[in-house]
Amino acid sequence: MTSTEPDMLQDFSSTTLREARPSVVATERLTLRRPTLADVRTIAHLANDRRVAENTRRLPHPYSLDDAVEFVRATAEIGSETVFLIEHDRGPVGMVGIDCSKPDNAELGYWLGVEHWGQGFATEAARGAIDFFFEEFEDDHLYAGARVTNPASRKVLEKCGFQWSGVQLHRFLALGSSTPVDCFRLSRGVWASLKSWSSARRVR
Repeated sequence: MTSTEPDMLQDFSSTTLREARPSVVATERLTLRRPTLADVRTIAHLANDRRVAENTRRLPHPYSLDDAVEFVRATAEIGSETVFLIEHDRGPVGMVGIDCSKPDNAELGYWLGVEHWGQGFATEAARGAIDFFFEEFEDDHLYAGARVTNPASRKVLEKCGFQWSGVQLHRFLALGSSTPVDCFRLSRGVWASLKSWSSARRVR
């Protein structure tokens, strides 16, 4: 952030700032919304599991309450990443987000607490975030990746229409090393043809 940007932000009305942040998206069973400091204890509990961290590129392990606070505060800033807390029956179950920091290379990411695996939440949340992305942004492609040792995540991406594009090495914070990742790409055209998959709607 340059030294002039905070002054520029002060010129925006509160309405403009609110509108610039992610909306709330509702799917059949889930609500996707921006995380708040009220969620940090649950986020820390869900994320503090090596099985989650080892399949998520940027999660440290162990994952502390301070890590959760820092994460939530970062999501409150207007930046290049759209982050949603995944909520089921008014309780957080994981996170889904889209990183647009690299031009024309937006990337979908997600994770769920272990106790919420195997219920289809990842696919449903991913589809809600994908709909949000293609409706709000002009990019023609969305990218994603899954560790080659994580067939469940690969299955989620394939259900969402992603097509395999190769294998790359990516560094995982919790592992402290790089590991092979299956890379995937979803085109706007394929998304449009599959749009009937979802009842996702913008709440606000």
